Amino acid sequence: MNIELLQLAGRDGDTAYNLGRTLEAIANCNADTDLLVFPETHLMGFVGGEQLASVAEPLKGPTLQAVQQAVRQRNVSVVIGLVERDAGVYYNTSVLITPEGIALGYRKTHLWPSERADITPGDRFVTTLWNGVRVGLLICYDIELPETARALAQLGAELIIVTNGNMDPYGPVHRTAIMARAQENQVFCVMVNRAGQGDDGLVFAGGSAVVDPFGRVLYEAGREETRQVISLDLTQINAARRDYHYLNDRRLLLQGEAVEHPDGRRELLIR
Repeated sequence: MNIELLQLAGRDGDTAYNLGRTLEAIANCNADTDLLVFPETHLMGFVGGEQLASVAEPLKGPTLQAVQQAVRQRNVSVVIGLVERDAGVYYNTSVLITPEGIALGYRKTHLWPSERADITPGDRFVTTLWNGVRVGLLICYDIELPETARALAQLGAELIIVTNGNMDPYGPVHRTAIMARAQENQVFCVMVNRAGQGDDGLVFAGGSAVVDPFGRVLYEAGREETRQVISLDLTQINAARRDYHYLNDRRLLLQGEAVEHPDGRRELLIR
């Protein structure tokens, strides 16, 4: 499985610019790429207050429709973040888009303090089957809470994809967290962070990373914009679980209502 990591510098509130860079990246992806991963809320950047009403879009809005068209043309899949509007409520959302449509949508469940005045937290963890692999999504601060990745692992996740918007001075925190989440759940983790500086003066830490099911870092980016292709050997999942399997050995289960959908999606409701 070949995954392209797009550690890009976006513009807050400038959807046209961010979308243009997204479409360019998709159009220029490698011929053997299976999946492209972009940062947290990449399509809109970080927005809040009065700006939300004019920038946020529904999942069926024009911006994701444009991404969907590009995905179909290149016959690839994309994980990308946006600011979602649904019935007047705003979410920090990431989606897995395939040539067939939106295969998975996840609303960030654990909000950073500066988000909490404007954004509503999600109420579930979700996974789906994609190219024969069970994939789950997390967003930024989520990974600092070990229960988030454990919830996805409890739903059978083998690959956890994290859209990230982590800023200084917290780069080392997420480096440690993503290694721990991969090792303690014996899954692959792919984390793609933002680069550059935001409109509010935040300096993003970069450091996008790929970690294998043993907790070993296979790739780690610097602080600048980066486009990197990484190939995953999925047989390493079984290798990591051969002698011991943390999920089978645990004595405490996470609470929540598990739901299995006919299309292969699994959810753990946490309301």
